[in-house]
Amino acid sequence: MENISPTLLWEIFKHVRSWLANLNRAGWQRKQQSKQALQNVILAARETAVYLRQFKDTGKPDHRTERHLATLWTKLGFELEELGLDKLAKRCHISGRHWADPEFYDADFLQQADISLQSMEKLAGQILLKLKK
Repeated sequence: MENISPTLLWEIFKHVRSWLANLNRAGWQRKQQSKQALQNVILAARETAVYLRQFKDTGKPDHRTERHLATLWTKLGFELEELGLDKLAKRCHISGRHWADPEFYDADFLQQADISLQSMEKLAGQILLKLKK
């Protein structure tokens, strides 16, 4: 302890203060990233709903749109995973896989996975409300 000079203590203090400021900024950034990802889940659910309505009206599948939805939901799954929002991330991954290959999962699994658009939008909205507090 005797070998620590006031100058060294001052440098350590400045470093710790800088580190804490960066940590706080990172926390704010993470919160913003979480909000954006959750908002994107809501947007994806609505985009998917529009496609499903179009499919119902025309009876014609659009593989380009289905490819887009598969990619969209999968990317959202990865984003949410990185943010630690694992429950919703898993549902997004399942949804993405289902759009990529509708035969991959059986109906019972999909029922239990609860990947309905309403359910996913509701969960995203609930988490958004918690983040605003």
